[in-house]
Amino acid sequence: QVQLVESGGGLVQAGGSLRLSCAASGFSFSTSRMGWFRQAPGKERELVAAIRWSGSAIEYSDSVRGRFTISRDNAKNTVYLQMRSLKPEDTAVYYCAADVDRNYKYDYWGQGTQVTVSS
Repeated sequence: QVQLVESGGGLVQAGGSLRLSCAASGFSFSTSRMGWFRQAPGKERELVAAIRWSGSAIEYSDSVRGRFTISRDNAKNTVYLQMRSLKPEDTAVYYCAADVDRNYKYDYWGQGTQVTVSS
């Protein structure tokens, strides 16, 4: 049974930081590309950051580059998103997802965790 369980969301003031975690099970995490997505009310879901199975080939959206850091621990089957200098426009539900075939199509999704940044 595949599971992706996000945690670490919450309410933070602008300029603050949060660290999201996503614990994975039920598939080959260590060979999968992992991504963090977000969706704000009334907006389309967007890719925030992604990381290759080896930890290299990291990509970020323009809106978060320089403020967010994606990382992974294959021994713990966990992917992280460190978010700094948060802005009200970062408010969204954040999802982690797994691309098990490494073809840029995400097969499995978590339930999401809410991040709210107050001004």
